[in-house]
Amino acid sequence: MSRKATITQKEIVNAAFKITKKEGFEQITSRKLAAAAGCSTQPIFRIYENMDGLKKDVYDKAAAYYEDYYNDFNKTHEVPFVDLGLAYIGFAQKYPHLFRLLFISGQGTGGRSMYDLVNGSTENVVKEINKATASGAGNAQQLFMQMWIFIHGAGCMAVTGDYDLDEASSVAMLESAYKAFCLG
Repeated sequence: MSRKATITQKEIVNAAFKITKKEGFEQITSRKLAAAAGCSTQPIFRIYENMDGLKKDVYDKAAAYYEDYYNDFNKTHEVPFVDLGLAYIGFAQKYPHLFRLLFISGQGTGGRSMYDLVNGSTENVVKEINKATASGAGNAQQLFMQMWIFIHGAGCMAVTGDYDLDEASSVAMLESAYKAFCLG
């Protein structure tokens, strides 16, 4: 009689996600994952042939985590792209390892681009582009690209610890960039 599996794929993914959140995906080893999941390495190898499958599942969980983070983010600014930028930078500061996995590592799965992640299922970017158009921006798509390069740079600086602006300074910087890009 075979033994009943006591560890599920979901439990393994949750354990891997916790390690990724704290230390980064590249720090996951089968032994560390087994210890975090409370099992031997055997169930991990039974469920996952290799780390690529696990990485895809952790990536998907991190993408959902970012979407929840953005959806729960308090959006109070009238200037387009400011809240989008604040949330993105805040995520980078709070969850640098998840940010690296999603937005820097190039490990996107399922054909999802950085734009797809940020836009999310509720079309966050589309809403901001429409907001920019409604406020009189000439080429809101181009404006988004300029703002996005600026915002992504700030997010990357946050991950490396080189971004130390408080929220008020960040808002002022994002608003200033928006106005400058509108003129250009």
